[in-house]
Amino acid sequence: MLEGRRIAVPESRELDLFTRMLERHGAIAVRCPLVSIHDVEDSTLVDAWLDRLIQSRHDVVVLYTGEGLSRLLSFARRKGIEAEAVSALSNAFKVARGPKPAKVLRGIGLVPDVMAEEPTTAGLMKTMSTLHIEGKRVGVLLYPGGEDLLTGFLSEAGAEADPILCYRYASDEEDEQVVHLIDELVAGAIDLIAFTSTAQVRRLQEVARKFNRASALGEAMHRIVIAAIGPVTAQAVEEAGWPVGAMPKDSFHLKPMIVALGKRLAGEGSHTSLT
Repeated sequence: MLEGRRIAVPESRELDLFTRMLERHGAIAVRCPLVSIHDVEDSTLVDAWLDRLIQSRHDVVVLYTGEGLSRLLSFARRKGIEAEAVSALSNAFKVARGPKPAKVLRGIGLVPDVMAEEPTTAGLMKTMSTLHIEGKRVGVLLYPGGEDLLTGFLSEAGAEADPILCYRYASDEEDEQVVHLIDELVAGAIDLIAFTSTAQVRRLQEVARKFNRASALGEAMHRIVIAAIGPVTAQAVEEAGWPVGAMPKDSFHLKPMIVALGKRLAGEGSHTSLT
């Protein structure tokens, strides 16, 4: 059902993998990295946070994103303390918001001690409310533009929050590519778009507003099929006023999203297999 379909792929870190998966099913991937990811410009705060981690000053470490943990480990590697950082993480109680930070942990031989009940800040808070964190120091690996609700929750629970941000999203340099994607969407040259993060949704909205294309984009997004990798991203799509046409039911990864897209295009009750 993806044969010949033009699918906008606004992925960054896993763009090549996602594109290959789509093309194996006959789709035409239209690449547009909506979010470029870079280390924070000033590493001073990250270095200091790593020092505290290695000094065993974190009883609990909350991992929001795989990107955040990967970047933290890269900072540690450049500082020559990666082994010490991994050892310190192994000794801390690790809470992962979702599967991506859990995957990065597995890559260094570790596993989360607990996963959030749902891959959201609310899910994290609900899960952590069952833990004894009063008097504990909790390191929190944040993500750019993320909610600041968790640190307030930790303070109210009697814990000491120690947040850190390891990466940032670059925007301005890619405006031209994003505008081109919007123009293709408006012209009807794109059949589907697949979002894998809330940042991608926000970025598309921001550029559309900046270049006076918000209304035209809104109309276009109601004509195409929009896929979301999971409930958090789907919520961002819906908050933008756009309909979510496909989403995996329970496994929020790239391959299940492609399967969900195929089923959506095949129509309800289809047994088309893309696996």
